[in-house]
Amino acid sequence: MLITELKNKDVIKSLITGKVFVLNCHGCREIHFPEHEADQLLAELTNEGIVTGSLTTDYICNAENLKLRLQKHTAAIDAADMILVLSCGVGVQTVSDLYPTKRVCAACDTYALPGFQGVTPLEYDCKQCGECYLNLTGGICPITACSKSLLNGQCGGAKDGKCEVDPNMECGWERIQRRLAQIGRLDALKCPIQVRNYATDDEVKK
Repeated sequence: MLITELKNKDVIKSLITGKVFVLNCHGCREIHFPEHEADQLLAELTNEGIVTGSLTTDYICNAENLKLRLQKHTAAIDAADMILVLSCGVGVQTVSDLYPTKRVCAACDTYALPGFQGVTPLEYDCKQCGECYLNLTGGICPITACSKSLLNGQCGGAKDGKCEVDPNMECGWERIQRRLAQIGRLDALKCPIQVRNYATDDEVKK
């Protein structure tokens, strides 16, 4: 189970470039999901004339089911420069993997609560750690894709693209670099990542 919060609206709008397709997940909303705020955001973006289409559905972490639901939105997604996802980190990573050449951005931050989350087959992972970095790393989580959870790039210990901690695991930061190159966003690696305020996570859980 989890708590999903909308990022600051100014932050979300700063992420948007060109036209956008909005994907809104209600799968875990029984715990907490900013449904009203999400609807307001979609209405504002629509009024600005930048939304090519939108889909509100549940459990977008189920990739096969999501792929089927998005088929009728193919034209709208093709017309968009990016996809804005309102979900936990697992949902964002699922969408990013389905559209590897499309910029995918997270509009939410996620905080953990004990219990069951979604219906993901666990090909992706979200530590539900609060501030989400997926917008800077091409939709690949640096905390779960890297054995050391490094936020400032790879450690230099990878060999032949494999992690020095787990040789069966692909280096997460090499994956991130390839994805950013694929979507033309290598410039994102120049963005400084602030030290995480771990107190925020504790405050939400209280």
